[in-house]
Amino acid sequence: MRVSIFGLGYVGAVCTASLARRGHEVIGVDVSPVKIDLINSGRSPIVEPGLEELLGEGVRSRRIRGVTDGYDAVQNSDLSMICVGTPSKSNGDLDLTFVEKVAGDIGLALKEKPDWHLVVVRSTVLPGTVRDLVIPILEEVSGKRAGEGFGVCVNPEFLRESTAIKDYDQPPMTVIGELDERSGELLAELYADLDAPLIRKPIEVAEMIKYTCNVWHATKVSFANEIGNIAKSMGVDGRDVMDVMCVDNKLNISRYYMRPGFAFGGSCLPKDVRALTYRANQLDVRNPLLSSIMSSNDEQVTHAFNIVTGYGRRKISMLGLSFKSNTDDLRESPLVELAEMLIGKGYDLKIFDRNVDYARTHGANREYINQKIPHLSNLMDSDLRGVVEHGDVVVVGNNDELFETIIADVPEGKRVVDLVGFMKTTTNDVLEGICW
Repeated sequence: MRVSIFGLGYVGAVCTASLARRGHEVIGVDVSPVKIDLINSGRSPIVEPGLEELLGEGVRSRRIRGVTDGYDAVQNSDLSMICVGTPSKSNGDLDLTFVEKVAGDIGLALKEKPDWHLVVVRSTVLPGTVRDLVIPILEEVSGKRAGEGFGVCVNPEFLRESTAIKDYDQPPMTVIGELDERSGELLAELYADLDAPLIRKPIEVAEMIKYTCNVWHATKVSFANEIGNIAKSMGVDGRDVMDVMCVDNKLNISRYYMRPGFAFGGSCLPKDVRALTYRANQLDVRNPLLSSIMSSNDEQVTHAFNIVTGYGRRKISMLGLSFKSNTDDLRESPLVELAEMLIGKGYDLKIFDRNVDYARTHGANREYINQKIPHLSNLMDSDLRGVVEHGDVVVVGNNDELFETIIADVPEGKRVVDLVGFMKTTTNDVLEGICW
């Protein structure tokens, strides 16, 4: 395939070399004559192990050439990758000056190109950037419509400095955010030889994935550092602790807890977060990340409350009171907290939870329910249909399989708030997800 790459910095140079090694013809574009001279002489414009050798091979085989003329590059390629930098502004926002400039240059070349062409944004940009900024520039300058005269994709990179060549060859995944199927198909061909999951999603999802991965990596570093600091203060080697933690790939390193939704609860997580941060504070070990966990969890309960009350309707049905299905444990249940917030504001509330309903008459938690939350116990009803009929707003609070039918067939005239993730779609006129 013939590929033009705009921006020969870290990402652009690595992509240029790696694509050429796979037999593609690559035209590198940059405004810096110095970079172009380096590329054309087979030398690397950046320090990266193995990169200069690959660039040299590409130049000698005539698969790589560098130019400062973006028009020439577009006319002589099938696909253009935008790999320019998106540095931070002083306020933390992205500076998209380079992206805008390159989009305009590509659009100008597309105006006079008779063939369909694919534009791929590999630069790291926030969700909405491509659809609201890049595509309008391309369309205005070229006079063509995206999806007709040219295609558009987002293709986030997962390259780490010092291991970029290996990361390109062995990526954890290849993510394509596609404007349309034709665009996604062509870009997928470029990665057909890579042994990695190929994931094709809408453009905005691909834009968000890059940020999510990087912020998660940053969070993991800070998390391990804070655990290490606390462990050391108690005479424990934090490296041993984290090594053992990473052995568990069923829960600790898995997707089990990595699902957007409602707040966590139960008898373990809240108390253990509090206990560890309390001990750290006793030992004068600062832990800003760990100390923020409970307040972040509280914010999710408030977020749910704001959604439920935002409709301006007073009758509320809550399906689920325990923090998850198949348990009657109400200790630290965020649904109990949500219910109490609604009662406190005078909402007319009815609650259904078959496990809690059993517990309040037969189970081991009977005493807790009757003594600690009698005000909620009195609002419980064992008739699921009757509870649903009561509310103008129905809150699906835990993952009891009985509640899936409410999501699949929303009763007429009601709004359903899904705190679990039963919904197959995103928020619409009758269903609202807490994070989707």
